[in-house]
Amino acid sequence: MMNNMNGFSVRNRVKISRLDKGNLTQTQLAKQVGVTRQTMNLIESEKYNPSIKICLLICRELGRPLNELFWLED
Repeated sequence: MMNNMNGFSVRNRVKISRLDKGNLTQTQLAKQVGVTRQTMNLIESEKYNPSIKICLLICRELGRPLNELFWLED
């Protein structure tokens, strides 16, 4: 979980959604989105906050809305 300057944490459900989509691998999703498997691993483990473009590409590939996959927590 990454903290930003305002004290909020960015959480995500990318891994859960990826597995729900027929056990799609990190490598497969990363290739579809245009990032490395290592980057996808960091996103899923909440150690890296992707750009909005990457977030939207992930949402498109997983067929989920942005607010379902990514959100802020106090």
